[in-house]
Amino acid sequence: MLVALGLGMVATFMFLIITKRATPVVALILVPVAFGLFAGAGLSISDMITDGIKELAPTAAMLFFAIIFFGIMIDVGLFDPIVRLVVRMVGHDPARLVVGTAVLAMVVSLDGDGSTTFIITTAALLPLYLKLRVSPVVLTVVAGLANGTMNILPWGGPTARAASALKIDTNDIFLPMLPALGAALLVVLAFAYHLGVLERRRIGRLEVDDAVLVPRGELVAAGVGGSGTTSNNRPGLSTGSGGTDSSTGDVATLSDGDGESAFTGVLDPNRKTLRPKLVWVNATLTVALLAILGADIVAIPVLFMIFAAIALAVNFPHIKDQQEAITRHSSSIVSVVAMVLAAAVLTGVFSGTGMVDAIAHWMADGIPSAMGPHMAIVIGIVSMPLTFLMSNDAFYYGVLPVLSETASRYGIDPAEMARASITGQTVHMQSPLVPAILLLVALAGVSLADHHKKVLWRAALVSVTMLAVGVAVGAIPF
Repeated sequence: MLVALGLGMVATFMFLIITKRATPVVALILVPVAFGLFAGAGLSISDMITDGIKELAPTAAMLFFAIIFFGIMIDVGLFDPIVRLVVRMVGHDPARLVVGTAVLAMVVSLDGDGSTTFIITTAALLPLYLKLRVSPVVLTVVAGLANGTMNILPWGGPTARAASALKIDTNDIFLPMLPALGAALLVVLAFAYHLGVLERRRIGRLEVDDAVLVPRGELVAAGVGGSGTTSNNRPGLSTGSGGTDSSTGDVATLSDGDGESAFTGVLDPNRKTLRPKLVWVNATLTVALLAILGADIVAIPVLFMIFAAIALAVNFPHIKDQQEAITRHSSSIVSVVAMVLAAAVLTGVFSGTGMVDAIAHWMADGIPSAMGPHMAIVIGIVSMPLTFLMSNDAFYYGVLPVLSETASRYGIDPAEMARASITGQTVHMQSPLVPAILLLVALAGVSLADHHKKVLWRAALVSVTMLAVGVAVGAIPF
């Protein structure tokens, strides 16, 4: 009964999201409440949801102040040189831009934090996507694939959880998987190049269509201009004649408030929030934050709270300017924090009603004895849907130990089971239960449904590649 309700709850939620019959916030709250009550939770569902909120409250706080901090760094111009460098490197070629997105996301993912990766990647490249009329959905897909694949790093979370749950060393899990990780990253780069080529062709068709309607001289001006309203409260971003609002998953353009092209670079060089005299101060703040983040010596929410407050005080000493700085990024803050807290309802009900434990034992009992010697392959395959449907904590501490105990009867080492279990992380990182992916789609201004339509099958292929190469090199037994 609990297994059917758990799977039905997730299926209903995903159906509502992908078909756009409900916003993620509404679906994340109402669907679990309905299924939880049907499962007999009664008034205790309040305690379940409260427990879920307590678990995710630090994440919500971290994202709240991370958006403020990095939003301020964008406002004051810290990332402008990076954007200009990328502009020179990619020129006006969407294919090179998208491949560059994958490479940047991979490099930044070395810090092991998905939220930081998505903030930096979006801050540096979203303006260029809009300027070149490349769909922001492509950015979220490529960044999501790159970060999800890199998520198996020992300090990224899943590998450490698997090691902790099975009481083994993280290096025993990660090092044998290096060839598989390399192969998966090559697949991500191939997807990035293919998506870039598709965007290059689509934009070429748009330019031909525009040329039929307007003289070429006017097209040049219109290509990056057009009057419109500010999108997502980001300085210098607007929707205009060059495309539609990026929240639909389509293309937007860059313009200043009067509809004329105002960009010698990608971001408006004349915006009033620039602080050129403080560039080294802001750079030092950002490097210090990332260094402390990597050292893991201060709780991440506390770290971002402190540095966001310092950044506000240093760059905007007047109270009015501080309030305006926070307000500029309020739409992103509200949407992300709301989804994180709403996700707490789903995770709280999933754990509190016992659905997670029921699914784990149902799977262990339901695997035919003939599949016993192939348990590593089995957990590699099921890790994709299960880590998408539940948190990493629930999977690695609830499901993995049960299946690993079953596998040990057939001579499969716990380290081999752990290696197979981390191959599904590319799929996991696209889950609406992952706060970082909610942050990514919010910052890029695209819907979760549009992201899922393009990313899920690609993420599955990347995970299957990692699993297959792991088997081929002997890290995972067949």
